[in-house]
Amino acid sequence: MTENGDATPLVQLENVNKHFGALHVLKNINLTVSRGEVLVVIGPSGGGKSTLCRTINRLETINDGKIIFDGQVLPEEGKALARLRSDVGMVFQSFNLFAHKTIRENVTLGPIKVRGKAKDEAGKRAMELLERVGIAAQADKYPAQLSGGQQQRVAIARALAMDPKMILFDEPTSALDPEMVQEVLDVMIGLARDGMTMMVVTHEMGFARRAANRVVFMADGQIVEENTPDEFFTNAQTDRARDFLSKILTH
Repeated sequence: MTENGDATPLVQLENVNKHFGALHVLKNINLTVSRGEVLVVIGPSGGGKSTLCRTINRLETINDGKIIFDGQVLPEEGKALARLRSDVGMVFQSFNLFAHKTIRENVTLGPIKVRGKAKDEAGKRAMELLERVGIAAQADKYPAQLSGGQQQRVAIARALAMDPKMILFDEPTSALDPEMVQEVLDVMIGLARDGMTMMVVTHEMGFARRAANRVVFMADGQIVEENTPDEFFTNAQTDRARDFLSKILTH
């Protein structure tokens, strides 16, 4: 039961399987994400974390099983899929901003084109969001004029501009220089505190400890373990998770 008393999960994955040719990358995944929950997915590279993230807004199709988002089975294509995608924000490893548009235009494009918002209204909201992520002063610059950390914060503002029900983060800091990582994580921690439903694939264990409600550990295409951050980091239940943690937490 989440704090707002709504017990229906926002996302449910039931026996989800995904193959890339002979490679079985998701194996019978069963997972729910509650409204307002911050779910952090960690594990070794190649374990299926990013694929799992991308199936939720159908950037990757699944071979079998089903995914239910906000009470609806994920549509295959067409208008229903476009509607779903506008409800699920996504922040990628590479920032995916439009290079030939200003920061402000990058943030207003979706609300105007997809949500049908008036240009003035979208512009006002864009400035509020750029203020929130700490880069309102950069609104009239182009992406190439910004640091990686600033570009990723624009990408977060762009996702928020669509008023999504959930945001997926696929390794949002892994392409950043180390000194820029924290500025992006701070924005994400703020969103978590504000109750945004988030699924975050990351290698940042500090963020997992601070912001997650639940940690899911994936390896070899399976969910090996899930628990609260405190329990997971201090008392991992499986050899696979303990082995992973011993390798990363000693560095």
